[in-house]
Order: sequence, then C-alpha cells, then structure tokens
Amino acid sequence: MIKYFLLAFSFWVNLALAIEPIDLKLKTLYNRLDPTSISQHLAYYELYQPHPIAEKALQDAWNLLANSSSQMDGFSQVPFTLAGIQSLTSLVNKPVDQKPLILDDNTLQAFIRLSEKLPHTQLLGHSVWREEEVLNLPLDQIDLARGLLISQYGENRQLIRSYEALMDLMAVQILARLPKKATQEEKIHQINFLIFEEMGFRFPPEAVSIKDIDQYSFLPSVIDSHRGVCLGVSILYLCLAQRLQLPLEMITPPGHIYVRFRDGDKIINIETTARGIHLDSRHYLDVGTCELQQRTILEVIGMTYFNQASVYWQKGNYQEVVKAYEKAKPYMKDDPLLKELLGYALLITEKKDEGEFLLNQIKDHSPSYLIVKNTMCEDYFANKVDAEGLKVLFLRADNDRKSILKKKESVEATLKRCPCFRAGIQQLAMIWIQLHRTGECIETLNRFLELDQTDPEVHFYLAILYAQRRHYPKAWHHLMETEKIVKAKNYEPRVLKDLRRELVMECPAPMENV
Repeated sequence: MIKYFLLAFSFWVNLALAIEPIDLKLKTLYNRLDPTSISQHLAYYELYQPHPIAEKALQDAWNLLANSSSQMDGFSQVPFTLAGIQSLTSLVNKPVDQKPLILDDNTLQAFIRLSEKLPHTQLLGHSVWREEEVLNLPLDQIDLARGLLISQYGENRQLIRSYEALMDLMAVQILARLPKKATQEEKIHQINFLIFEEMGFRFPPEAVSIKDIDQYSFLPSVIDSHRGVCLGVSILYLCLAQRLQLPLEMITPPGHIYVRFRDGDKIINIETTARGIHLDSRHYLDVGTCELQQRTILEVIGMTYFNQASVYWQKGNYQEVVKAYEKAKPYMKDDPLLKELLGYALLITEKKDEGEFLLNQIKDHSPSYLIVKNTMCEDYFANKVDAEGLKVLFLRADNDRKSILKKKESVEATLKRCPCFRAGIQQLAMIWIQLHRTGECIETLNRFLELDQTDPEVHFYLAILYAQRRHYPKAWHHLMETEKIVKAKNYEPRVLKDLRRELVMECPAPMENV
C-alpha cells in the first residue's frame, strides 16, 4: 500500500515539477515522507535506489529502527546485510494478499537481534516449539503469536519466525513513534494508527466474512490480506500489545469479540471492527446478556477453531465440524459452549453416546452472563427435537431473498416434525423479520410463549413489534414482562429504559405500573 501511494504521489510531483531537475523532484518527494514511518522510507529507498537521496531514506529508516530499539535498553545497531536490507524492504512493503517472504537464516538472526529486547521475548512461551509445551505453560507466560502459529503450522520454524518478524517490525514502528516513557493510552493510539490507518486493516465485506470467517480469523491470513473479522484483528492487536507490554483483555459478548484495556475503574474498549474506537460497555449488552465474559489467552487460540467450525456447519460438513472442535478442546477443556456445540456435532455424526455424554455435563448449566440458558439441550433431552432437527439452526442464509426463503422452508419442515422446538421457533421468527413480515413474526413469537414465558428477548421483540403497530396495551404488557424477568437478576438494560421512555411518549403506562 505504501509503495503504491509513493508511485502515485511521485507521478503528480513529476508532473507538477516537470521543468525542475530530477534531484529536486526526488527531494520534494522525500520531504513529503512521514519522518516517523519506517515503511515509507524503505519504500522510497526501494523505488529510487541507488540515488543518494534514496540512500538517505535508508539511513533514516535505519535511525528509526535504532532509536526505537534503544528504547528497549541495550540495542544500538541493526545488523542487516545487503541481502537482509532487500528482505527487510520486501517484508515491510509486501503487497496485500501476497504470501509472506520466507526469510533465510542470516536475515532471521538479524530480526531476532532487532526484537530481542521486546517484552514478549522474555516470556517462557517464546522459547517453546511444540503445542504440548504451549498447553503446559502458565497463562501469563504464553506468547500468543507463537502459540497460534504453532497450532496452525506445527514446528515449521522458518515460516513461524517470518510471520513473527513482521509483527516485530510493526511493534518497532510503533515504538519509533512513542516517547521514551509512553503511557498505555499512547500505545493504544499508536497501535490503532499503524494497523487501521497506515496499514489499512479492515473488516471484510459481510458476504465474504460470513462465508470465509475462518480465513479472516487465523493470524497468518489476517496479516497477509489486511482483512479480519473481530476475532482475527483482535488477535493481531493482542500480539502487538504483548510486544509493547500493554496489558489487554479479550472480551466475548455473544457472537462477538473485542479487546479491552482496564486500569482500576478506567476502561478503554477497543472495537477492532471499527478502527479501534472506544464504545461504552453497555453497547455490548442487550436484554439477554447481562455481563461481559472475559477469555484467557489460551482460550483465544481455541476460539480460532470455533470460527473454522462455523464454516463447516454452514457447509453441512459435520465431520470437519467435529475435527475443528476437537482441535479447540485442548485450549478450552472445560468450556461449556465448546462441550455443547461439540455434543451437537457428535449427535449429528451418529456418535450419540459421546454427544449425550458431553451434553449431560452442561444441560443444567446457566451461564452467569446470560439471563436465561440456551434451550436447545433441554429440548433435546425432552425429545422435543432430534439430531436431524438440530442441523437447521446452523444453516447459512445469505442476505438475498431466495436464500432466506430456502432456509425458511427448512426451518418450517423441522418444526412440522418438532413443533415444540423452541430454538427453531425463535429462528423462524427472525426469518420473518428478515422478510419484513411482522405479522407472521408476532404470531411465531406468541407460539414460543405458549411453550415458555421466561425468555426476555421474546417479550422484548413483541413489545417493539406491538408498539410499531400502535397496539400499546400489548406493548406495555410485554415490556413489563421483560422488566420483571431481568430484574430478577438485578439487571436493568438501557434498551428497556429507552423503550419505556418511547412508550410513555405515545401512550401512558397502565395505572398499576405508574
């Protein structure tokens, strides 16, 4: 990206200064470089060598590397050979979607010397090369990047070191822009600038991200493509944070993940799908989610295989679903969600005893972060749904009407066989919403309430839908039912307060609720 920017900029400079000597043109372009950008100076050098100004740009890049390294106490010279310089420029200015340059031993040793004072190198996890060793480390000694790359590439040290070298360079670039005693907030600001502004990491288009969510979750493909879903970019963010001694936490609201910095009462939420902006923690809560779940660094590695499994679910490749969850299991041994999802996959692949063994372990588990537990496991053991019926919940539907209608037919066929399957009824209601058929959605949600009155989200959706239809008595009824359920868990979500305020403006509350 930097190289193409410089090429375009060079064209316009040459055009504007056509009557000037080439030295002046190159000097003008050189003066427009970001004085703190290693990548821009290396790109300039690569484009205009062996001109003396290009050599000066290389020296500037050298100085930036040396200065940032000097912040790490004990490094003052970057020992790159001529071949190493070429590798360095190729690595820094690698086009998006191009596979990484596999560095030779001499160049790798130079990169190791460059990064040897970065904080993550002091972790025990930075010296291990086998998955079993990663799993046996204390949580605070795991090098996340090393653990992730080992889990994907085994003991391919050359490839792993090459990816690590690129992340080390990213960390060194950040250090080059930080003051000697930078605050944690300054580190966050510079990480955001580097990955979202200078390197242009972005969330992939929705249709692509759903279809290839595993590709945009694994660290190497995120680095190669500069595209990542919430998990993929959050993992890269954590890898850089470890290199900068920035303590961060991985937070997982249902269906999402983001990074958090916390210092006492001070919290900075880093939303990696929106260029690192801070969003209030209440943004991640809803009627059914009453608190935020924090994941360990070991669980983060396992969660990449969750996303891989979701792709296989959508393709109906259930054997691969089982393999993906089995791969995640060592990193998330006692995770209830893993046991539940793996249990369903085992049932569907006709491993009933193994699946039921796992599901029996979690059937009475009610997560603290949820108002009510998932009903699928309960319905299965109550014979309200069979293994075949579970498949429908994992079918993928694109945003086009044809795909949505196809999934609707599958859900309706399942409910014809399993009319009391609550999760299936909820999914059908959401499909009606996608089709803008609110009447059918209301009917379907009421069908759910005939089986179960305890789900706050069902009442909440009904309150909204009835309010839209100006059926205010029913809207008030379902709002108050929602409030009753969540208050039993000492929870008062903002969305309920907002809905109550809107209803009051349209219709006074019933007298018994005044």
